[in-house]
Amino acid sequence: MTPDNLRALAGAIRGEVAKAVVGQDAVVDHLLIALFSGGHVLLEGPPGTAKTMLAQCFAATLGLQFGRIQFTPDLLPGDILGSNLFNFQTSQFTLTRGAIFCEVLLADEINRTPPKTQAALLEAMQERRVTLDGEAHALSDRFTVIATQNPIESQGVYPLPEAQLDRFLFKVLVDYPDAAEEARIVARYATGQTQRRPADLGIMPVTSAAQLAEAIAAVGAVTMADSIVDYVVRLIRATRDSGDLVSGASPRAAVLLAGAARARAALDGRDYVLPDDVKALATAVLRHRLLLSPAAEIEGRAVETIVADLVARTEAPR
Repeated sequence: MTPDNLRALAGAIRGEVAKAVVGQDAVVDHLLIALFSGGHVLLEGPPGTAKTMLAQCFAATLGLQFGRIQFTPDLLPGDILGSNLFNFQTSQFTLTRGAIFCEVLLADEINRTPPKTQAALLEAMQERRVTLDGEAHALSDRFTVIATQNPIESQGVYPLPEAQLDRFLFKVLVDYPDAAEEARIVARYATGQTQRRPADLGIMPVTSAAQLAEAIAAVGAVTMADSIVDYVVRLIRATRDSGDLVSGASPRAAVLLAGAARARAALDGRDYVLPDDVKALATAVLRHRLLLSPAAEIEGRAVETIVADLVARTEAPR
């Protein structure tokens, strides 16, 4: 698949999702980049901003098997992974698969369940497999987690540990739509449209498993010059030397940022990476990996501002 074909495919996916979700174009772009680079996405935004609908429509447009887990305080790891149950007819244990055995998993309000249950996703997100009773079970190569959380409420929530945050490629902030987009939303649903399922909204798959495999292979073939690799490494290492940060980004962040830059270049119809690809994705890749120093917190500085300063100070290749 050529970069031009990949750009056309991405445009078709955006068009299908737009049948149900008004606006949020930047969020859809980040989901596309994560899909083609093998990453996971954490969506953070207030209630009612179409995070759940967006994940459902995204999976439907790609023709991928969708699974949803509503995270609650009483959720157990077995509810996510499944368990081996004894079958009295066969006198054998049979695996009852949990919701994680899918291709696109919506982890809805992931911060509402205790760390023990949150940790059930760690192996799946990193290795795309789960281990039950000592036996490993492979997940799909396309397995992608789209997690959501509400930044407003602070009671009854369990902040994600750093090890789990580091497994997300992006943390994307989902904001309210602008006035024109909100008017379109109200007009659409004021007509009595009550359908909530992607199929009812006319969303159809625009690609196949074979085409997705070709697209991912095309992303892997995008050229990244040594100077761009050096730029990514210098930017990541700059986060560890910043006096405004207690903890910088990990080597995993560098690997994921480079892969995401390749995907962005391919979606733009190019077979080579530019420094602008790295700059455009730096904030979404780094905002959830960095811990502010006490002095920076007292001054009211934002992580996004510090990332922007680091990007501006790190010399980009020409």
